[in-house]
Amino acid sequence: MPDASASAAPFDARYLYLAGGVRQSGQCTNSCDGSCGQWWGCWNTPIGQYALFFMQAAANTTWQSASRPQIPVFTYYELLQSAKGYKSTVNEGTDEVTIANDATFLKLYLDDWRFLLQTLGTSQAILHVEPDFWAYARNVNTNPHLIPAAVSAANAIDCSTHENSMSGLAKCMLSMTRKYAPNTKVGLHASAWLIGNSGDGPATGNFMSALGAGDGDFMVTDVSDRDAGYYQSIGQNRLYSDADHVNFLAWSKAVSTTVGKPMIIWQIPLGNMNQNNTNYHWQDNHVDYFFAHLNDVANSKVAALLFGAGADMQTTIETDGNNLINKTTTNWQSGGQQICQ
Repeated sequence: MPDASASAAPFDARYLYLAGGVRQSGQCTNSCDGSCGQWWGCWNTPIGQYALFFMQAAANTTWQSASRPQIPVFTYYELLQSAKGYKSTVNEGTDEVTIANDATFLKLYLDDWRFLLQTLGTSQAILHVEPDFWAYARNVNTNPHLIPAAVSAANAIDCSTHENSMSGLAKCMLSMTRKYAPNTKVGLHASAWLIGNSGDGPATGNFMSALGAGDGDFMVTDVSDRDAGYYQSIGQNRLYSDADHVNFLAWSKAVSTTVGKPMIIWQIPLGNMNQNNTNYHWQDNHVDYFFAHLNDVANSKVAALLFGAGADMQTTIETDGNNLINKTTTNWQSGGQQICQ
């Protein structure tokens, strides 16, 4: 979002994606040139400045003309794009899980993760690791210890003793964070794709625990990547009822309780029912529901709500009629919502 939007309400955090694919071996090590492709490290120059600019913007945020620094949050969504760049035949899902057992590819990926961590250094930030990916791994095998990944061969520097499995990969990324960026908080993404199945909250929690999510500081989940009104326009009914919201929070609490870590709900669509279901003005009800039930949200072991869309042409903070800004400000003025332990 523009800096002006970030300063329009007393927001505590601000997030962005790192995506586009990692750099190839030996390329873009000292400067940005045509070989860098869509690598995030060269979205600004010098190398890595994109992340540093974002952290600086968060630190310099103001509200009502007074300094009010925000926590920078990075969503690291690189594995799929990197895999496609490495091998054009890779598709989303099983292919990206399988390619984690290719040591040459995984080295490129973990080298980029190390570069990000070294760029952050001792700064404070939040790292959200790979939305969707861990759920695709679960589709391959509900036991992440049995999904092969070439961890020790790909990163002998940091993870030579880690298990060569999907669990080993997750634990490797978390341990690298502690080593290179000790003041950051880090968490894996837990997808609610099977929320309709009885007992999926504890089942997801058990998978995340086996993956290594307990070594992180939190987990992240999401309700949708786009507004419900947009989905309605393409023939899909994704508008939550009150019961759907209750079920989602119950699922989140079960996952959190099982793993023993709080949950962040991320990428919450910004639409509201006063919109007219045109581009940038789609209807949705997540913002209004969560703000009207903040005590329930907190009691579900949710530590943060992060709002935004996962695609263009969705409702934004600039087009929602000031709904998110007004609700955030009102909540802050009333004293906010205490986090439940």
